[in-house]
Amino acid sequence: MLHVLLHMADTDKAVTSERLAQMMGTNPVVIRRVMAGLREQGLVQSEKGHGGGWRLGRPLVEVTLAEVYRAVGEPELFAMGNRSENPQCLVEQAVNAAIDSALSEAEALLMQRFGEVTLAMLAADFQRRAAARGYPLLKDHPHPETRHDPSHDL
Repeated sequence: MLHVLLHMADTDKAVTSERLAQMMGTNPVVIRRVMAGLREQGLVQSEKGHGGGWRLGRPLVEVTLAEVYRAVGEPELFAMGNRSENPQCLVEQAVNAAIDSALSEAEALLMQRFGEVTLAMLAADFQRRAAARGYPLLKDHPHPETRHDPSHDL
């Protein structure tokens, strides 16, 4: 969704779910479902009718990665975890305690950092990278019409 939000920031017009789905290589229904969560948090607005679609609800400088993460339902940050929640084996209990502690600390640190990074910071970083390749504007960034891997975006 970070990818989608940054593209949306580069246009003055509302962007349809169909166009966003095309960019992300997914179904418009999936986009509408995720965008509804973003709308509930005030990150986007929807407009009905001809020329309608989705617009940013706030300036990029006011939106953090933490807000987007919460708006998309707080997906699991780490793929690893306990094999069993209530193990009888004392060794597994010790392993679980160590893993739980480390993951909790890592998650707290990551969420702290998410709260410090704004979408404006991401857009500025993109602009620097795009300018180095001769694409001065986000809308000019080459976007292959191949299937996008959403696991790379929050």
